[in-house]
Amino acid sequence: MIFPASDTLLAPAPASTVDPEEPDFVVVDVETACARVSSICQIGIVGFRQGREIFAFETLVDPRDEFSTFNIRIHGISPEHVAGKPTFGDIHGVISRHLTGRVTVAHSNFDKGALSAACRLGALDLIETTWLDSVRVAKRAWPQLSSHRLNVLSRHLGIRHRHHDALSDARAAGMVIVRAMEETGIDLQGWMARPGKPGKAPSAADEGPLKGERVAILGEPRDGALAQFLAGAGARVLTSVGATTTLLVISARQPYGRWVTAEAQHRKAEQLGVAIVTEAELRTRLGADGRGPVRA
Repeated sequence: MIFPASDTLLAPAPASTVDPEEPDFVVVDVETACARVSSICQIGIVGFRQGREIFAFETLVDPRDEFSTFNIRIHGISPEHVAGKPTFGDIHGVISRHLTGRVTVAHSNFDKGALSAACRLGALDLIETTWLDSVRVAKRAWPQLSSHRLNVLSRHLGIRHRHHDALSDARAAGMVIVRAMEETGIDLQGWMARPGKPGKAPSAADEGPLKGERVAILGEPRDGALAQFLAGAGARVLTSVGATTTLLVISARQPYGRWVTAEAQHRKAEQLGVAIVTEAELRTRLGADGRGPVRA
């Protein structure tokens, strides 16, 4: 049975025992009894501050719904486990106090959808929180991984994790955020910021050492400082790598670290035989006056 032994579970923490420190973010994970996402049968919530856990809440939930064999096989929770446990309506206030007004992390949008569905089913107030998807964070922090499932990430990062236990899943997703901040140097606000749609690429100068080059940029928008430099040297700046691309320039500001070669645009350039150069290498080749040769 996947469902953990009782001595590994935390009892629901009453408000008076919750750590008084305000968390930087909280993490929520739910398990469901059947295909209906409203059928929450377990919930785990963990608060993090400055990279450490400061509180945890976990409880089994009576979903007042059927249990499917498929779901029982996944998480090990069956009707006898939730007999006499609180309903979602009973704990809605506790959940709301933990999440409302905070940054709430969930691994994919499943948990967000489940909470919303359970609130609607019970005619309860929707929980007002700001969501952050740890899958999106993980894909940017570790693009070299073929999968960003929570169990795969936990193995890769050395995080102790019992998959499909709500409390363990919440803890692991929280540590993914902590490790991603350490790996990339991007803080929580940076991860929360949604990149805006890049503006129009600058027009290529009539003359310059990059005249005739069709250049894609990795790690910086097409209307950024690097694009301006490239266009000023005569290059046509492209939206992405394609069949007509002649050069891929890796920005000095790229956020992927040593995993930049795993990025989709880098892989595509390699497949197409497109020349790849870093911004520093390109500027060196052009020389101080910007008139030097492009290629070695």
